Amino acid sequence: MKRPRFLPDNFTLALVCTVLTASFLPASGRSAVVFNDLTNLAIGLLFFMHGAKLPREMLLAGAKHWRLHLTVLASTFVLFPLLGFVLKPVLAPLMTKDLYVGMLFLCMLPSTVQSSIAFTSVARGNVAAAICSATASNLLGIFLTPALVALLLAANNGSTSSLDSIISIAMQLLLPFIAGQIARRWIGRWVERNAGILKYVDQGSILLVVYTAFSEAVIQGLWQQLPLISLAGLLLGCLILLAAILLLTTVLARRLGFNKADEIAIIFCGSKKSLASGVPMAKVLFASHVVGAVVLPLMLFHQIQLMACAVLAQRFAARDKK
Repeated sequence: MKRPRFLPDNFTLALVCTVLTASFLPASGRSAVVFNDLTNLAIGLLFFMHGAKLPREMLLAGAKHWRLHLTVLASTFVLFPLLGFVLKPVLAPLMTKDLYVGMLFLCMLPSTVQSSIAFTSVARGNVAAAICSATASNLLGIFLTPALVALLLAANNGSTSSLDSIISIAMQLLLPFIAGQIARRWIGRWVERNAGILKYVDQGSILLVVYTAFSEAVIQGLWQQLPLISLAGLLLGCLILLAAILLLTTVLARRLGFNKADEIAIIFCGSKKSLASGVPMAKVLFASHVVGAVVLPLMLFHQIQLMACAVLAQRFAARDKK
């Protein structure tokens, strides 16, 4: 039986169930310690598999398009954070302080890899450049995101020092990624053959991180401190932010004279934010009692960007068929 179009995908449903489970059955005491250790292992496995899946040949093929990559990086780490602050008069009144901090945090995160490439491919854009740009964004984000958080978010938001954060994030994310790239020589073909199965490893790792983060936040009283009107405001804020960045990346790509294939890669790589990188980074960068509220905007934005970009990719793909 075909799934009704109005229903979200299985991973989104699993995310909702994970948040509900953490809300009613949060991990505490010794179980919290066990889940925290499992989470660290899951994060390492997640980025090891990311490294093992990315072909170096396609990265090298797309690396020569430096103007496009600089445009994507500028959109991700300059334009997006500026937009978060410029829209403060609109966004801040719609939500609590911690949720707005979460909105600023998602503005400082790197782009996604898999979905940016997938949507660029569906839209018949420059796939090789998208692979290179999205991967570069993720790797540079390990250093740039902690630096931006330290520079642009006040110390009273519970963030840790920039150098400590960079070292911790590099240990958790960068080293496993490099190990995966090295291991690709031996396991690359196996990973490609079992991509359908291994996506559950990715998703399971993210779900475990979300459960641990929300368990800590719930124990600290997240839902008692979060009025329902703020959740509605958060939804509206995510819609405003996504619409603004899609418009700005489109205008920027056209003003800089990129062709249509390059424009598509810039839009999809420059407007998306990584849930897989963002949740582990939040656990390092913020105090445990605010992590749940900080990652909530990212989780909501992640789903909205997937739905919006799926529609946009189909419209791009049909551009020559009219």
